[in-house]
Amino acid sequence: MFDLELTDRIAIVTGGSDGLGRATALRLATEGCKVVICGRRPDHLAAAAAALTEESGGIVVAQTADVTVPADIETLVATTVARFGGVDILINNAGASAAAGLESLDDAAWLADIDLKLMAAVRLCRAIVPLMRQRGGGSIINATIFGGKAPSAAKLPTSVTRAAGINLTKSLASEFAAEQIRVNTICIGLIKSAQWERRAGDEPVEALYRRMAEAVPLGRLGEAEEYADLVAFLVSARARFITGTAINLDGGQSPVV
Repeated sequence: MFDLELTDRIAIVTGGSDGLGRATALRLATEGCKVVICGRRPDHLAAAAAALTEESGGIVVAQTADVTVPADIETLVATTVARFGGVDILINNAGASAAAGLESLDDAAWLADIDLKLMAAVRLCRAIVPLMRQRGGGSIINATIFGGKAPSAAKLPTSVTRAAGINLTKSLASEFAAEQIRVNTICIGLIKSAQWERRAGDEPVEALYRRMAEAVPLGRLGEAEEYADLVAFLVSARARFITGTAINLDGGQSPVV
């Protein structure tokens, strides 16, 4: 049996009420983790936590938090520790894609993206690393995109902030490896999610997915569950010799490894 040894591990999943975050929370809870999900909409978040608890047969707790607000991060971490006694796993998943050209972006757009996609991860890692140290180690996953490695035109500011996330991953992996705190990033390609459903507008979402799949060598979009499976493996005991990696989950779309 391929036992991931995740029973009773304590995990925080940001952006955990929808899409990739929700799939990840479900997978971790199914494996026996005690999971705290955060998001900005209290009612939606609470409903998601209740549904995830029922689906997984595990424990999923909701904590309202905007990860761009330092005080909310402090409350999220403190609440998790008060409820479960520590943190073993951190999934920095929050963040929606933004893609534009240089001349259409003002300073406010740049700073907002940096705060959401880079500084939120920095603040969460800074708060949680000491807790992982106390528990003898832990695992952090930063969600990024393959465009952080090989950016194409007019994909700002996301391609820049995700590149910073990849760099942050390698920096922290090197700094904390001796303390058995592992840090990896998943460079996401085109994966089905709630944001694409919203962007579809009047077009059936499956028709949108078929058009998008033309850019993917494997001929389809990824599933949220495939992302969640990779997360679960990377944070598990089966991956305890893996740290500082940036793994493409993109159906072969990235031009670089």
